Amino acid sequence: MDWSDEGIVLSARKHGESAAIVTLFTRGHGRHAGLVRGGAGRRQRGLYQAGNRLTATWRARLEEQLGSFSCEMMRAYAAEVMSDRLSLAALSSAAILLEMTLPEREPHEDVFDEFSTLLDSLLSPGWEVAYVRWELGLLGALGFGLDLASCAVTGTTENLTHVSPRSGRAVSGEAGFAYRDRLLILPQFLLDDSDQEQPTHAEIIDGLVLTGHFLERHVFAPENREIPAARPRLVDAIRRATTLSSNSNVS
Repeated sequence: MDWSDEGIVLSARKHGESAAIVTLFTRGHGRHAGLVRGGAGRRQRGLYQAGNRLTATWRARLEEQLGSFSCEMMRAYAAEVMSDRLSLAALSSAAILLEMTLPEREPHEDVFDEFSTLLDSLLSPGWEVAYVRWELGLLGALGFGLDLASCAVTGTTENLTHVSPRSGRAVSGEAGFAYRDRLLILPQFLLDDSDQEQPTHAEIIDGLVLTGHFLERHVFAPENREIPAARPRLVDAIRRATTLSSNSNVS
């Protein structure tokens, strides 16, 4: 059994003295693990950093075996974002979310392409918007997409300001006014994909709170798992950056 594909590193865990068990998200074979001999050694470990895009060949005697990978670098995304602490945190969060949510060895080419687009966006200003939209898309790919097209109460498509934490449906400002303390804020940049003024940091946080709620509710809680630590670390890092920026502007 063997195949070749392009893949993005999700994780690499040391195995024995110098080997590593590497998990790739491949275009045609989905989330797939394999043993890399020497993968944790000095010469190769830089290759298997989360986010790096590789060409990979997997080999095993039987399809159900772990098998082994041999890989070559296509693009070193990890090194490209290394100097930006927030972008690196976003990459780590996205990679672990994929590793923990995607079914093993099941192709998801649309999710692969969206992840590739996200990695490209991490190198540009305003990547936070792309990240929140990416998590929203991941929820949809997992079967838990939100319905933000119209108000769940009145059916209107105007003035959609909140989301029901139970149904995942949008609610208008008028219909949700009496219950706004129980609803999740719907940032407007999730309703409009066209070019617009960069959302505020508060709106980015609202978006992360929104997607984080449904990731926990629908994906992790039913399996008695906690959302991976890299994800709240990203939210905390963005909050701290927002606070530092605000204090700097005041001074």
